Amino acid sequence: MSSLERMLGLLDVFTTEQPIWSSEDLIRHLGSPASTCYRYLKVLHTSGYLARVANGSYVLGPRIMELDRVSRETDPVYIAGSPIAQRLTHDTGQSSLLCILFSDSVMCVQQAPGRDVPTRLFSRGQRRPLVAGASAKAILAHLPMHQLRILYARHAEAIAQVGLGRDWEGFKLALKQIRQAGYSMTVGDYNAGIVSIGAPLFNREGEVLGSLALAASTSMIKAEDFRDFAPLVVEAARQVSQQIGSNEDVVALPARALG
Repeated sequence: MSSLERMLGLLDVFTTEQPIWSSEDLIRHLGSPASTCYRYLKVLHTSGYLARVANGSYVLGPRIMELDRVSRETDPVYIAGSPIAQRLTHDTGQSSLLCILFSDSVMCVQQAPGRDVPTRLFSRGQRRPLVAGASAKAILAHLPMHQLRILYARHAEAIAQVGLGRDWEGFKLALKQIRQAGYSMTVGDYNAGIVSIGAPLFNREGEVLGSLALAASTSMIKAEDFRDFAPLVVEAARQVSQQIGSNEDVVALPARALG
């Protein structure tokens, strides 16, 4: 990795499980000379990406919050999808999730909570593997073939575990069935006790950008009854895609390549 990549990589270690890192722990994690790490920390602190707390430790800084505000006010998927996701939640009483493709994962950019929000439900800023859950599978089914080959080579075991085929041909068939249905529905695919339906979102060139999903707890609704919401999810996703494609105030949003 380049020096810049190593410096920016320090931001990746800050999580909800471990939000505070000491200088010493960051040095050990980086595996570079202490002088190098301190130089990186100085740059990140000065620019506001990290903030100092007691005992020479660091947390994420205010610049992160500032960038999140900019993202909410400018991201075409968030702007186009949020009102429609809110309306879907209002009409169904269930929780809606607006998600995007990010490298070989799916990231939630907006959660519109319903009346009874399932525990551990996907929320803004969380990332999950691109092979599990309706929000991920709805995206996966519309990726170009060369990207699917990369994903299958990396995640063949996980793909088999979530019922997407035990070989390459089975994988392609499972994705074809999702495309034909227009949506993906899963029960306990990523988190036990959660049923979800996801439909794809596209840019104006017809490339998949993300998905709009509806989720509920299986303790609150039966899976066969939840499937009745599928046409509403598909129509809402179509409306989001239409909004993204028709917005002339933003540059055409490109599909995000797999990393």
